[in-house]
Amino acid sequence: MIICIGAGPGDVAYLTQRGAELIRNANVVAGFDAVINVVQSLIPETAQTVLMNYRDQTEQLAKVAVEHHAGKNCVVVFMGDIHFSGFQYLERVERACGHPVETVPGISSAQILASRAKVCFDETTFITFHRRGDLTPFKQHLVHVLQDQRNAIVIPCPWDEARSFMPRHIAVYLLEQGISPDHPTEVWENLTRSEAEWHGTLADCAKQEFSDMSIMLIRTRSPMSSQIEPAMEPLPNAG
Repeated sequence: MIICIGAGPGDVAYLTQRGAELIRNANVVAGFDAVINVVQSLIPETAQTVLMNYRDQTEQLAKVAVEHHAGKNCVVVFMGDIHFSGFQYLERVERACGHPVETVPGISSAQILASRAKVCFDETTFITFHRRGDLTPFKQHLVHVLQDQRNAIVIPCPWDEARSFMPRHIAVYLLEQGISPDHPTEVWENLTRSEAEWHGTLADCAKQEFSDMSIMLIRTRSPMSSQIEPAMEPLPNAG
């Protein structure tokens, strides 16, 4: 078998029990260096580890496919959750193997951010720019999300200078599209902390630099009012 596993946001404590079990029973564990470092303590001493990076991932995944077709239990580990920001990588795994593969979800950094920042996904849209190819449709979608008065959780694109789309670039783009500079904005670089590394307005964010590990929250300027039932009136004091 070959299974793709979401490892969570960078702390093995957030890995699901199912994911941990599959890694412990694997003959081959593959993934990017940083992701393998997260799950290293779970990898059996007898297992083969296949490390890769953006440049050699196709070549290394071909090696994993050979082991898979030889009958070995293979696990490919993704950072976060596969379906939040790793779908192109999943497509590469399936292309290497020649068939669809099973996936085990993980906890995304977007979910951790929602918990830390106290926003709910029914009032929030998640968008990732951490992908190759034309980002234009995703940029336009972000504009519509904010125009629709929803919060936006955004994973930036941290690649080379020619293609990077980091919080500063995102803010500049939104301002150019006529989005209000007053949107409350937060950038989180360490999700194990209880507060954002940086918070201010969208206009302020356009002047800041952040690390490759950033994730961004742009809050709506018009939060929805609570729609829960009214609080009950206290009973009169019988005494």
